[in-house]
Amino acid sequence: MKIENCFYRISVKALVLNETRDKFLITQEENGEWELPGGGLDWGKTPQEDLPREISEEMGIMVTWMAKHPSYFLSGQTRTKKIWSANLVYETELENLDFTPSDECIDVKFVNLKDIESLPVFPNVLAFAEIFDPALHIRK
Repeated sequence: MKIENCFYRISVKALVLNETRDKFLITQEENGEWELPGGGLDWGKTPQEDLPREISEEMGIMVTWMAKHPSYFLSGQTRTKKIWSANLVYETELENLDFTPSDECIDVKFVNLKDIESLPVFPNVLAFAEIFDPALHIRK
């Protein structure tokens, strides 16, 4: 993919929280690396259209709720350092965690920063774990 130097590849990612809302869901891809659920925002689509589609395609799970606004924004370079990307992370609720395995989701787990220290994660997952604040997600 060729993206000009002044552009970012935009991805929409799901922030799926565990029951105590202190850990977030990551998915393991076929190559063994862990990523936040979601993917690239398709041209002309809104995040509310595209994130549920990505989750359905990658995991075979239906999104039951998605925040109207992102909870987090992060940017950085891909591991190869060739493409700059921006991730918009939306709090999301799923119908269940009974995923259908695909090359983009062979396993799932809830983690925090401490949990990912020994995992092969994409750079955006580490960057997200460093800024994730469970106190922002307390239900009142």
